[in-house]
Amino acid sequence: MQRSPIRFCRPAHVRTGLITLSLSAVLAACATTPPPPPPPPPPPSIPAVPDAPTGAVLADWRGVITAADRDRYQRRAAAWSLALEQSRRQTGSGDLASLGDLIDPAATRAGVTPPEGAYRCRTVKLGSQGGDGGLGYVVYGWFACRIENTALGLKLTKLSGSQRQAGLLFPENDREMVFLGSMALASEPAARTYGQRPERDMVSVLERIGESRWRLVTPWPANESNLDILELVPAPAATPTRRR
Repeated sequence: MQRSPIRFCRPAHVRTGLITLSLSAVLAACATTPPPPPPPPPPPSIPAVPDAPTGAVLADWRGVITAADRDRYQRRAAAWSLALEQSRRQTGSGDLASLGDLIDPAATRAGVTPPEGAYRCRTVKLGSQGGDGGLGYVVYGWFACRIENTALGLKLTKLSGSQRQAGLLFPENDREMVFLGSMALASEPAARTYGQRPERDMVSVLERIGESRWRLVTPWPANESNLDILELVPAPAATPTRRR
């Protein structure tokens, strides 16, 4: 005779209790598990000179300049004062006395906007970040520069030498243009766009100091001096080669 399997059934109150305990455990787990944290905010970006359509001009440099360069720009009078004091007190390299208006802070003239074209340029470094242990000034030789009109406005580029800056000239007033650029060193390729390498960024002020003579003044440069001056004069026209 075949026997029926024996089934063990829990009482109804036991089954209800188990269901209640399981549901309570799930709810407790949900209550104690914190929600996932929100994603971190994106890192602050360094402003860079943006691309622009042909014919556009970036008229306001204040929307592009970094906080560090803004501080240098605002303290340029102090850079002039310290650099001149050191250059007159400490020994240096080159003929400082021959520079004339180039190292006179008050020598600016109206009509600052330079014409496009090729320029001769030389750098003068004033003051020493090393204090009395460094040279008070250094006058370098002449190199090649260029000023050209681009879609974003006037661009100044130093074409030769071991320190070569490139950047845009922003109109400020009739006596000043603000330069925001970057520096290339030694055999490096041309300087990158302003804002891409903060350690190479630079802010300068272009001023006219004579008939067809300009200077680009950089307060608190990254290395060596406390004030850098790039003198610019138009390059002489090339003499055409005669054919025989």
